[in-house]
Amino acid sequence: MKTRHRVVVIGGGFGGLAAAKALRRAPVQVTLVDRQAHHLFQPLLYQVATGVLSQGNVAPPLRDILRHQHNTDVVLAEVDEVDLERRIVRCALLDRTWELAYDSLIVAAGSAQSYFGHDEFADHAPGMKTVDDALEVRGRIFGAFELAELEEDAARRAAWMTFVVVGAGPTGVEMAGQIAELSRYSLRSNFSRIDSATARIVLLDAAPRILQSFDEHLAQRAAAKLGQMGVEIRTSTLVTGMDAAGIDLQTRNGAERLAAMTKVWSAGVQASPLGRLLAAQAGVEPMRSGQIPVESDCTLPGHPEVFVVGDLMALGRLPGLAEVAIQSGRHAASQIRRRLAGDAQARPFRYRDLGSLAAVSRYYAIGERGRTRVWGFAGWLIWLVVHLTFLTGFKNRASALFHWTISFFGRSRPERTITAQQVFARQALRGGALRG
Repeated sequence: MKTRHRVVVIGGGFGGLAAAKALRRAPVQVTLVDRQAHHLFQPLLYQVATGVLSQGNVAPPLRDILRHQHNTDVVLAEVDEVDLERRIVRCALLDRTWELAYDSLIVAAGSAQSYFGHDEFADHAPGMKTVDDALEVRGRIFGAFELAELEEDAARRAAWMTFVVVGAGPTGVEMAGQIAELSRYSLRSNFSRIDSATARIVLLDAAPRILQSFDEHLAQRAAAKLGQMGVEIRTSTLVTGMDAAGIDLQTRNGAERLAAMTKVWSAGVQASPLGRLLAAQAGVEPMRSGQIPVESDCTLPGHPEVFVVGDLMALGRLPGLAEVAIQSGRHAASQIRRRLAGDAQARPFRYRDLGSLAAVSRYYAIGERGRTRVWGFAGWLIWLVVHLTFLTGFKNRASALFHWTISFFGRSRPERTITAQQVFARQALRGGALRG
């Protein structure tokens, strides 16, 4: 019997999952490899970090999502290498290694947090790229209020009550807005010795304004709303150093030290390291961010059997949005189906822009699509519908809607469980930095 066409998909994010699902009825055998074994709805990680949603709401298991797709296997593993000549994907998990042969390969390995050459900052300012990141940030945020309640020294209490968000893109704006909502409303009357509403929330960015990817008019409206909520916005401000107790800045007025125990990093992204490995084998110069320049049909130059989609591909000036990954993943799947049907013509990928959204606070969001601009409650309703639509599975949608109802209408946070390990998973509670 003729062996089915073997398709290996690397990554279970938006691009990889979209590709795998689009091949559901194709005459292929799909193997989806992911090191986490869950599909992460990354745009809502900040709500996990601030106690609105649980990790289960935004990270359903890949096996559960694909349980009815009988031509697909899910493999929990880390991809170490891709041998383009032999068409082999080498995987590893703990002390076990093995190889997966492919006829077509879809690389949707995504991106990671970038600290712009200062990886040491990660110990003091977790990013917002994984479930572990979100749980650690949640532990640090809620843990900071707990430790401020116990602190006798006024200056150190103020440092515990200061929250710095580095990076004023959509994630940074949403995070700062949620911390402000949390401190001003959700935690009021929860403490006897501190007033949570006095917390200082600082949003930093090296750019001259927040939300650089949005229309300036919308960005100004978002900034005004954040200002009303008590968020301190500081643009044209560069982070030069960081430790457990604070952050060093370079501002228009010179160097400055800001005492803050809790920092969150949302300033930049870099492509998966797998991108540079593939680029080297294909003889292609990767972009500075690690993205791989691809052909118009999303294939790796010189290797039409390899598709690179989502955050890992460099094709024109596409934004780093989930919809780009979804559409490019589906495009790769459609190309494979056409080839199996005898149509070898390469069709270029054409991105359909569905717009951008950012939730600033409860009942207030901004959005744009083409020349259309929306803000305020209308923007928030669109944001709500779009995110419910994108969440995978009915159970996740129903659960998220339930949690949002509690948080938006009652202002409480249903997911506030923290552990000491989450609070200080990367920085130990010892020495002078935290004890003073």
